[in-house]
Order: sequence, then structure tokens, then C-alpha cells
Amino acid sequence: MGTMNISLPDTLRAFVEKQVSARGYGTSSEYVRELIRKEQDRQQLRTLLLEGASSEPTAPVSTEYFEGLRERVRKPR
Repeated sequence: MGTMNISLPDTLRAFVEKQVSARGYGTSSEYVRELIRKEQDRQQLRTLLLEGASSEPTAPVSTEYFEGLRERVRKPR
């Protein structure tokens, strides 16, 4: 694992330290890694939404279609 040092103003450093303590992180690095992972997830979701929004329309879906999806989710694996 690589190391990256960042500089924060005192107000941001205090905020990070408070979050680490309040949310049960062991270190500020754990907190920052979690923030980065969440941002990666957010960007991936945004990309998928934009791809879907720019894709060609499909045929309207029916109640049966959604019922089929629900059944697939409910099935034990």
C-alpha cells in the first residue's frame, strides 16, 4: 500500500478527527479511504445513470416484468 500525505487547514483536520472518533474509525486514513470509496461508487452510479438516460428507449414494461424481478430477488441462492 502506498502512502500519501495531505495538508489540511486546522478546521478540516479537526473535522476529520471528530469524524474518526464519532464514527468509530481507527485512524484518519480509514476515514479518508471510506470517503474515497463512496466517491468511486457515486461516480460509477452516475456513469450508469447517464448511460441509461442516453440509451435508446425500450418497450414499456408490464406488471409481470416487475413481478418476475421480485421473484428472482426472493429466490434463495
